[in-house]
Amino acid sequence: MTTPVVLVERPVQFKGSALARRILRWAGWQLDFDGLPALQGVIAVYPHTSNWDFPLGLLAKWAFGLDVVFWGKDSLFKLPVLGAWMRWLGGVPVDRSTPGGVVGDMVRRMQEARAEGRMLWLALAPEGTRSRVPGWRSGFYNVCVGADVPLALAHFDFASKRVGVSTCLRLSGDREADMAEIAKAVGWAKGYRPQLAAPIRLT
Repeated sequence: MTTPVVLVERPVQFKGSALARRILRWAGWQLDFDGLPALQGVIAVYPHTSNWDFPLGLLAKWAFGLDVVFWGKDSLFKLPVLGAWMRWLGGVPVDRSTPGGVVGDMVRRMQEARAEGRMLWLALAPEGTRSRVPGWRSGFYNVCVGADVPLALAHFDFASKRVGVSTCLRLSGDREADMAEIAKAVGWAKGYRPQLAAPIRLT
């Protein structure tokens, strides 16, 4: 049986915003980040239970210096001002009625980025919503396996006020083994509304 591999080396380093780091620290947040293992990959953020997660995530993105893209509801991108702002932040519109097409497109983009030596990291919340759901959507997993890129696990822990990337993995393709390792890596994080956090399993 194959098992996921924890990636310890973080050769891809960034210079983030000192102002964003000061704002987070002024608000009492501790930052956990020491780089990424490759130029391409997926960042899965857990848990996602509140509207506060978005501004916290943006500040962390700027504080760490991360240049990432993220999926968003396609309806948001149709609004003139909001849509332009979402694209400026790195948003990619998603029609949720065709998830297979979205995953396939992202796999292709990851492969092209690798061939060209470009950075491309996709950040998303696998729960897909702030409401409690039975588990994680599989899009993040299918992109990682399909494009053969690492998974970075990011935490929003409101209990200890820690935000950052805790663990990076090379997934094995064995869903049960991979999700067990993911649960071990971020299952401890408590969201703003802990009761809304989804179980760490694929649905």
